[in-house]
Amino acid sequence: MANPASSGPPRVGRRSPNGGAYYRSVRHEPISPGQVRDRRFPEHIRHGCDPGEVRAFLHLVADELAALRAELATTRDENLRIKQALREWQSQFRPGAAA
Repeated sequence: MANPASSGPPRVGRRSPNGGAYYRSVRHEPISPGQVRDRRFPEHIRHGCDPGEVRAFLHLVADELAALRAELATTRDENLRIKQALREWQSQFRPGAAA
């Protein structure tokens, strides 16, 4: 018996219009290290977690996030520099270029 919740044939092998990447809301902002550090949880919902350990863990996660973002920015800058150098090299050595 067919599933009444589904309508039409199954979508086997259907590709998303953005090549399989996940969609994000236009209003979505990436989480920042400061948001992680400043996150607060209600004290009455501890369930055995030590608030000091939770704070220490959040600071560790925030520090990792900040380091990864800095590394990503450095990598993007290096990528742009390499692309520009490649374009310049290609323009010098393309067929028909004056030597």
